[in-house]
Amino acid sequence: MKVQASLLCLAIASTLAVTAAPADAAALQKSAVVARANALVGSHATLARKAAGDALVVRDVIVDADGTEHVRYDRTYNGLPVIGGDMVVHSRNGRLSGISQTLSSAARPGLTARISRDQAIVEAGAHFGTHFLGAPSARTVVYAAGIAPVLAHEVVFNGIKADQTPTEMHYIVDANSGRILNQWDGIQTAKPGPGGSSTCTTPAVGTGKTLTLANVVINTAQCSGSSYQMVDTTRGGGATHNMAMKTSGMGTVFTSSTNVWGNNLLSNSQTVAADAHYGVATTWDYYKNTFGRDGIANDGKGAISRVHYGRNYANAFWSDSCFCMTFGDGDNGASIYPLVALDVAAHEMSHGVMSRTANLTYSGESGGLNEANSDIFGAMVEFYANNPEDTPDYVIGEELFPNNANLSKAIRWMFKPSLDGVSKDCYYNGIGSIDVHYSSGPANHFFYLLAEGAVVPAGFGPGTWANLTPAALVCNGNTSLVGIGRAKAAAIWYKAITTYMTSSTNYAGARAATLNAAAALYGNGSPEYNAVAAAWSAVNVN
Repeated sequence: MKVQASLLCLAIASTLAVTAAPADAAALQKSAVVARANALVGSHATLARKAAGDALVVRDVIVDADGTEHVRYDRTYNGLPVIGGDMVVHSRNGRLSGISQTLSSAARPGLTARISRDQAIVEAGAHFGTHFLGAPSARTVVYAAGIAPVLAHEVVFNGIKADQTPTEMHYIVDANSGRILNQWDGIQTAKPGPGGSSTCTTPAVGTGKTLTLANVVINTAQCSGSSYQMVDTTRGGGATHNMAMKTSGMGTVFTSSTNVWGNNLLSNSQTVAADAHYGVATTWDYYKNTFGRDGIANDGKGAISRVHYGRNYANAFWSDSCFCMTFGDGDNGASIYPLVALDVAAHEMSHGVMSRTANLTYSGESGGLNEANSDIFGAMVEFYANNPEDTPDYVIGEELFPNNANLSKAIRWMFKPSLDGVSKDCYYNGIGSIDVHYSSGPANHFFYLLAEGAVVPAGFGPGTWANLTPAALVCNGNTSLVGIGRAKAAAIWYKAITTYMTSSTNYAGARAATLNAAAALYGNGSPEYNAVAAAWSAVNVN
């Protein structure tokens, strides 16, 4: 009887395994991976810098093809968020292979604050100024990003800058001294700066008569009758909204009686909406088809794109708070077109992907890496699309400028960042003190050298406006660098941000993360691994 009972149990278990839905099987696998990681953290608490009051919350789980498991955690201490305490636990076959983190100590501060949250708001307000929207907020945290953990208050002020860019300033105020320890903006822009919902669900395929890419196919939604909305039902319901030159609210979804959008000219408000809609869809497809990522948060849900934001607003930005991308009209082509070019759309959507992966803090060296990440994938999406109207290159935003055949106007040049007059080609101690758009230079530069080698792009060599030579592309004189190709370089970078980088990763940490990624993908000591090391050294990250 005991044998028969055991066999019956096995049969039932087998039947359940066979009939379980794929989603259930995935959930069971994830649960098992998390359980193993939790056990490893428990047995390696010292290595994880785990204090008695710490609690770990799983944010992401990745399992490689070879069975290596990576579990990303956020951390709290006695219920307080630990900023800079996030980590990734790596294991295989139940054995710990490493922990990626920047937290340096298991020490934790006392929880008695001399400075109240209200006092912290006053201190932060002195830095922000008077033109804020709504009431500022504050929460008590443990701040451990690059420093020994201290008790602090995170204060958030919202407002609108003089150039119409919204701002969501985060200030970290020491809860004992009142000193500002760090600050960053939650709004992540393409350039340095001084709604509604759909009830239409039938998938449809329309034509976008864009400004920058001629005529393209776009996915829309058909409503009852013969009207259409610019809602992509095939990509999580992502929609494009018209802000009608306003700077507040979500605008209204674009609607049309036909499924043809725009006229390739600025005279039709739908034209640039088609650019943005296509750009976001193409970026979605790049991440999906290249890395298997199902949307920004990898959950199959689309985001909102807002166009015609503000008046003569010459920028674009990502906001986590609305899970949306926003595009200004520039000056409608007098000197700059609406900021809906393909690589700009990909840049902003990649800020969203970053917020759901390593979540690099938008200040200091981590902020520069965050910006570079968006430029890197902006360029990669352009190569992926391979649209003849926008020749793929490593120049960001070149389609935004009229009469720009020689590409002398752009937001950034990845192979030689200093062509803009302010960005940095090479790493130096203290680079984290400058604007994140300019400190992104060494990482952009690294990626170009890793993919292409010390090769001057066509149109930028001797005798051109840029007048570049191979020697001008490296910081250490190594003009013999040979690239490994875009596909491998992008795979290494993507794996680094999803698996090895954490919120406070700096340039040294980025070198380590990409080397770990190259080792995982191609082998420790492989040509790809060695190329990563050589490319970082070529921008002085050693």
